[in-house]
Amino acid sequence: MKSTPKIAPLLRIFLAVLTAAWLLPPAARAQLQIQITSGVVHPVPIAVVPFAEAPTDGTDVADVIQHDLAGSGRFTALARARMPATPTDAADVKFADWKAAGSDYVVVGRVVPSANGQLAVQFNLLNSLTGQSIARQQFIGTAAALRNAAHRVSDVVYQAITGIRGAFATRIAYVAVAGQGADQSFQLVVADADGYNQHLILQSRFPIMSPAWSPDGQWIAYVSFEDHLPAVYVQRVLTGQRTRVSMRAGINGAPAWSPDGRELALTLSGVSGHPQIYILDLRTQHLTRITDAPAINTEAAWAPDGKSVYFTSDRGGAPQIYRMGITPGSLPERITFTDDYNAGAHVSPDGKLLALVTRDNSGNYCIGVQNLATGELRILTHGPIDQSPSFAPNGASIMYAARPGRGEAGILATISVDGLTGLSLKPTQGEVRDPAWGPFIQ
Repeated sequence: MKSTPKIAPLLRIFLAVLTAAWLLPPAARAQLQIQITSGVVHPVPIAVVPFAEAPTDGTDVADVIQHDLAGSGRFTALARARMPATPTDAADVKFADWKAAGSDYVVVGRVVPSANGQLAVQFNLLNSLTGQSIARQQFIGTAAALRNAAHRVSDVVYQAITGIRGAFATRIAYVAVAGQGADQSFQLVVADADGYNQHLILQSRFPIMSPAWSPDGQWIAYVSFEDHLPAVYVQRVLTGQRTRVSMRAGINGAPAWSPDGRELALTLSGVSGHPQIYILDLRTQHLTRITDAPAINTEAAWAPDGKSVYFTSDRGGAPQIYRMGITPGSLPERITFTDDYNAGAHVSPDGKLLALVTRDNSGNYCIGVQNLATGELRILTHGPIDQSPSFAPNGASIMYAARPGRGEAGILATISVDGLTGLSLKPTQGEVRDPAWGPFIQ
């Protein structure tokens, strides 16, 4: 389980989670609605022309692409009412008209029948200033997978213009709660990165916490209190097959997959009551203890090379983040030094940045990102209670759980690592928390 920064001492956090987790505020699984909260000063003007479409389930491919790009905060999309024409082929695009309309780029395309009853989404990205084709490709799939195909088009367009790999076709996992009191129901949900195509992975009357994706995106590890005590499970997303991998005495929490998918880093306390970091081999169930200090050690996050983990510890008197090798005899190295609270580390895919929860001078819990080479910490959000940071697989953005105001329902939000672009994903009802951004799926 991930600690929450509502109370400063980490030990009180653990005790609160373990003894009163079912008292968390109510929420409900509902469609997530995107709202852009910030963007770059000069977003790239682009037009995504309505695609010529074969009969489908009603998915408007061009509309999905436009929302992806505009939602990134780095593009401004031309409204359809202002488009000078609706071409679906590059040969029919009159570049002077699109330049006059203010669009530097134009996306045209069509959805056509393919073999075996599938559909092909064909598109062309054009530069209206030069008249050149920047990217041209097609994606083939079933009618039910049209939204995913549209996200893949967005990924190509985003990378072709920004040079950064797009992550629109990835998935997220998060926790929601429906009902109140005795009727409360906790839910583990998987959805597209934009909040659509929700799939209920698990529902329980007891808390579910800390979802974590396997490196191949096929499994999710999480903490469940369904037997009234915390236990760690791994579950296959596609089939629902699941296995309980840890229900030892005391705390069982904060699962984190190793980069090769063979091990989990866990927080276990045993009968001593002192949470420590362990490595669990999923094939043999062999446990290796990593930390050994009379302090709280929790929230392990793997380095991309699999040779070390970052974790939160109060061994110095206040929660800070440390790094430690996983081989016997390794010594911990303190990583964070600013402020009196830094916790909840998540490492960027390239291993250069550390996302974390930090407390500012006003007592707000904010998302920060630290350069691991220089130690420089940049605070990206303003609280008052932001937590559970999770990097996008391209390393360009961070998703986190936020409470816009004290006592308000929790939402999900994203912020770019440069702090320039952000958006919120608000449920139509209730509350969501504990996001985990899934990996690229080849």
